Amino acid sequence: MRAILLLLALSIVPSLKAGELRIGAAAIKITPPAGTPMAGYYHSRAADGVHDDLFAKALVLELGGTKAALVALDLISTTRPIVEEARRLVEQTTGIPGGHVMISATHSHTGPILNPRGLRESVLGGGTDLARRYGEDLPGRIAEAVRQADAALAPARAAAGRGHEDAIAFNRRFHMRDGSVGWNPGVLNPNIVQPAGPIDPDVHVVYFEAADKRPLATYVNHAVHLDMVGGAEVSADMPYTVSRLLAGFKGPEMVTLYTTGCSGDVNHINVQWGQPQKGHVTAARTGTILAAEVLRTWPRLEAVEAGRLSVASETVPLPLAPIEPGGVEKARAVVERLSGPAASRPKFLEQVEAFKVLDVVAREGRPLEVEVQVVALEDDIAWVSLPGEIFVELGLAIKRDSPFAHTIIAELANGSIGYVPTRRAYGEGNYEVVSARCAEGSGEMLVEAAVRLLKGFED
Repeated sequence: MRAILLLLALSIVPSLKAGELRIGAAAIKITPPAGTPMAGYYHSRAADGVHDDLFAKALVLELGGTKAALVALDLISTTRPIVEEARRLVEQTTGIPGGHVMISATHSHTGPILNPRGLRESVLGGGTDLARRYGEDLPGRIAEAVRQADAALAPARAAAGRGHEDAIAFNRRFHMRDGSVGWNPGVLNPNIVQPAGPIDPDVHVVYFEAADKRPLATYVNHAVHLDMVGGAEVSADMPYTVSRLLAGFKGPEMVTLYTTGCSGDVNHINVQWGQPQKGHVTAARTGTILAAEVLRTWPRLEAVEAGRLSVASETVPLPLAPIEPGGVEKARAVVERLSGPAASRPKFLEQVEAFKVLDVVAREGRPLEVEVQVVALEDDIAWVSLPGEIFVELGLAIKRDSPFAHTIIAELANGSIGYVPTRRAYGEGNYEVVSARCAEGSGEMLVEAAVRLLKGFED
């Protein structure tokens, strides 16, 4: 067997006898200061106000002597250096093993640039003092959220359910009349034939309450790309509304952790609806719909047996995207043109490809070493981390083959390598494929690793 399987065998926590489940939750503000460069686009912009604060939200679980932490960040992504430093600090301050900490991002496009993440971030302000200081401080804030959650551990009960919502997420790749596959081709475009892929309508809900029925935390997961707001005001986007509305139902002390499912090719834009679909109003609308489905799901939540808490992880080396002859020189020329006159600036996909090429070349042939992690509660719930913007069909494949009643996938977790398309999508091209730093077949390798981990708990 591959050496990776040895790492898997070493990282699985042994099964533990049934014991008392304890839960703690906390939220730490991570809003950047005014002027901080913002992430998400291929042009520079800086934070000029705050619509709503960003948070690092942490949930700590303890059962039978084993602890694990789930962290959700209202940020564009995670980086491996930030994750590793945060884990080191968590282990230092709480004793929770770093490998038992899952750190994911919601993918808000109205938050700060994270550096080091790639050449694009460096060009668009990642090297400024504000961005540098933010990145240096972030691991400590993450660790503080986990520390506070750990300090708040109390006997608790868990319940889980799965809702269904298909009105706020849409596949953004389309088969077009000319035979191509388009990306965000515009609303009411008469050349659209049909979507090129599905969505994942699952709304995962896990609720934790204290022995005295005091609400502690709700974990919500749905697969939709968070770029609903835009502009230069700091905002958590749709999860802000979800958290606010659930707090109105259960009380302001309850922490709502929202994580993003596999949505690399899924966003909120309904191409059959001609109304504006951008801004805080849009984020509030979609958040209200999602919160409503969470509330509809509440009566169907089923108690989770607190038998064992287990953690497993696997390091997967993904091959790099191939670079065509002359690609490096072309990419460098494109980046140089970014600072030139507007008339000579490169087209969007030229920029996307140039940054991809130079990021890949910078690795000097080293594969992308990424982590797939699973945190499992008995045989009911498995939280799976994946390291990028994962195409929805890959997430659906993991869920289909998982032995768990509830398989919840948090993308952009424990580091991110950008887009991870399906094998089929590589032949179709367009934005996500042009941007992908990993080679064809990488997504399927992640699926295989995740399923291997999930089925390993059956042994």
